[in-house]
Amino acid sequence: MQSALASQVPAELRERFNAARNVLVLTGAGVSAESGVPTFRGGGNSAVWKGMPFDEISSARMVERDLPAVWEWFDYRRGILQEIAPNAAHVAIARWQHKFSGFSLVTQNVDGLHQKAGSREVIEVHGSIWRARCIACHERVGIPEHGSRPLDCNNCGDRLRPDVVLFGEMLPEGAFELAADKASECELCLVVGTSALVYPAASLPEIARAGGAYLCEVNPERTPLSDFCDVVLTGKAGELLPLLEDGPRL
Repeated sequence: MQSALASQVPAELRERFNAARNVLVLTGAGVSAESGVPTFRGGGNSAVWKGMPFDEISSARMVERDLPAVWEWFDYRRGILQEIAPNAAHVAIARWQHKFSGFSLVTQNVDGLHQKAGSREVIEVHGSIWRARCIACHERVGIPEHGSRPLDCNNCGDRLRPDVVLFGEMLPEGAFELAADKASECELCLVVGTSALVYPAASLPEIARAGGAYLCEVNPERTPLSDFCDVVLTGKAGELLPLLEDGPRL
């Protein structure tokens, strides 16, 4: 099984991985799905919360209309995440931050599993389910994995909302711009577990490629990005990413 998977990794990709100094990884829901995190887009009961569609309960409109209902939904999701551990893909990516002189991890996920695996300075373009943000002064506060969620802003006393990008909202200020700068500078860009359909994050591989980066997609199935890539690895990220490593880097 391992040798069959290893045969998927072309020699050129291994050589580029081992020679690279500046690497960017973009991850999406597929990476966390391998740990058992529901995507909430995959149909079935997971796409509906108490009769309300996912894109309605997770919308900016609902924050204005019924903030307690939005919190109930996100509290439920955090409860699921408490029992979920990072998988081999998260762990491999965390190791890579020590292998390259320049390394950037950009994620569309809000679940915090990259940080749980040991990744630091993660660029979270869609925010984090483990933070709250004041609706008035925009002060951010962490939410403990175990314990009470803060109810009001310590800075101004106004209400807190989940610090995630909801339907109908823009990306957090500065996050995409930072990710785009990192993408334009990288030599190797790996796009892992994302459908490459959600913009503007999906434009990061295009920015990397325009800057001369070698582009690799890792996904169980082909996506609209596949034909644009230099190489496509088809399968689970947790099985494929560790195969790129070839001994310690200096």
